[in-house]
Amino acid sequence: MTASASTPVQTQEIAIPPHGLRGLLAVPTAARGLVLFAHGSGSGRLSPRNQRVAGALQRAGFATLLLDLLTDAEDGDRDKVFDIDLLAERLGEATDWAHWHVLTALLPVGYFGASTGAAAALVAATMPKCRIAAIVSRGGRVDLAGDALDTVRAPTRLIVGSNDGVVVGLNEDALERLRCEKALSVVAGAGHLFEEPGALDEVARLAIDWLVRHAPRSARAARQ
Repeated sequence: MTASASTPVQTQEIAIPPHGLRGLLAVPTAARGLVLFAHGSGSGRLSPRNQRVAGALQRAGFATLLLDLLTDAEDGDRDKVFDIDLLAERLGEATDWAHWHVLTALLPVGYFGASTGAAAALVAATMPKCRIAAIVSRGGRVDLAGDALDTVRAPTRLIVGSNDGVVVGLNEDALERLRCEKALSVVAGAGHLFEEPGALDEVARLAIDWLVRHAPRSARAARQ
């Protein structure tokens, strides 16, 4: 089943222990998988860009979880904002929560990471508890994943804008290091934030294509 704009979507605010991380969980009927969003510095679960991509994923049949990986008290601490290991550990906690939550326990999990959040997603994907089916990076500072680039096994698509300056080269270098199934997609005319007309729509299309291809359809969705 492929979701459409009329497909019911169950949405709820959640808090993930032990730090009370806030998130927005949206689960369409007969969801085929779950995509966790790891945001970049200065962004969060209310990011209009990631909410727009999440909406497209929901219409394609994916549940989405948009997360704040830091608490309100931590968000102003620049050291924590750029602490990739901390962000990855928080993403791992959210993934573990999703593996047990009644609405998402049966769903294969993918990551969608933006900017520094993409590095956190790559590091978290190497954690045994996470069991990740696929990863998509949008404008990712994937170089900040460090040695994790050599050990990621989940199929990974890197998406960058052609006008994103040095980030394009950083993604090209990261692609060479990845030893998993991988792809680099360059969106013509787009900058770091993909604010140009049609740019985010292209990001969503590329993300959906990758996730549909690599996330096995959940048993629950197959029965409905």
